[in-house]
Amino acid sequence: MKRVNILGATGSIGRSTLDLIERAPDAFQVVALTAHRDVDGLADAAQRTNAQLAVIADETRLDALRDALAGSGVRAMGGEAALCEAAAMDVDWTMAAIVGCAGLRPIMAAIERGGMIALANKESLVSAGEVMLAAARASGATILPVDSEHNAIYQCFDSRAPDQVRKVILTASGGPFRDWPIDAMRDITPEQAVAHPNWSMGAKISVDSATMMNKGLEVIEAFHLFPVTADQLDILIHRQSVIHSMVEYVDGSVLAQLGTPDMRTPIAYTLAWPKRMATPCPALDLATIGRLDFEAPDAARFPALALARSALVASGAAPAILNAANEVAVAAFLARKIAFLEIAAIVGDTLERYTPAAPDSLDAVLAIDAEARVRADERVKDCVV
Repeated sequence: MKRVNILGATGSIGRSTLDLIERAPDAFQVVALTAHRDVDGLADAAQRTNAQLAVIADETRLDALRDALAGSGVRAMGGEAALCEAAAMDVDWTMAAIVGCAGLRPIMAAIERGGMIALANKESLVSAGEVMLAAARASGATILPVDSEHNAIYQCFDSRAPDQVRKVILTASGGPFRDWPIDAMRDITPEQAVAHPNWSMGAKISVDSATMMNKGLEVIEAFHLFPVTADQLDILIHRQSVIHSMVEYVDGSVLAQLGTPDMRTPIAYTLAWPKRMATPCPALDLATIGRLDFEAPDAARFPALALARSALVASGAAPAILNAANEVAVAAFLARKIAFLEIAAIVGDTLERYTPAAPDSLDAVLAIDAEARVRADERVKDCVV
């Protein structure tokens, strides 16, 4: 049996991972599950899977977790140190699905332990890519990308001959506002922004899809995951979300990974790697789909793409600042403190006003992240909705 941890077990990725694991109970043994504040969801999942340990990040919820697990035999812990302790446990495979920079320390603990890390946390490579990858090289950890785009690239990229790759093309649905006039986007509500046309995702990633910041972050992530230059990374809007990404070779061949828009497919790829496993995902029916459409993204409608590109080129602290400011701005939008179009404006302003030295450690990354959040929040307070 493969021993597994799920960091972020109650989010959409964690729930999809549990769905696959519970369909193959003889293949997997759950060691530890973690969640941010969802005591009921965490306790239920821990008891269903006979987990050894359940960790709640919000330590004020630890007593409630202990009550929910009373008599189950599942050990309960709380707080960031407990998250890192769980992440460092001796397992074969870890799903790293804690959202945002809150996942950096636990993910680093898992990487330093070694083994297979299924990475569903964009921020770890965006904010601390060089630091994380150096730790992976030192421990021998294998990082397997879970994002549908990077998972697709991983399946199509010939790592034995990277010099034969001409271009990597990340596809994007374009989100719910790909056809809206820019003037109409000024009045977008949080409810409209989280209503993704193709994928079922959490609120933050859905807003990132609507601004296309998610694709900008994915370009930075791909730069760290694959041996390519920034100029070799392209973005193409593909409305049907059937082709998840493509790799173009020097001979003109283009390899693509296709599938229905269901995150259980890339999760299963990492869970069974280097083999494959059956999933309940519906089969891809191209005859019914009928057509596949492609277009270049509109730079004016999606300024977040240029911000991400500039952060990648600047390197150093810029990607961490980009990510931190975006998290603050998205949270403010969801709380109705700022308008939709101000998300990118706040990110750009923070990047322009804050230029610290490049981080050389995880502590340095987190310090930059914290300061960028303060500066972005100051900008939020200047906005009037």
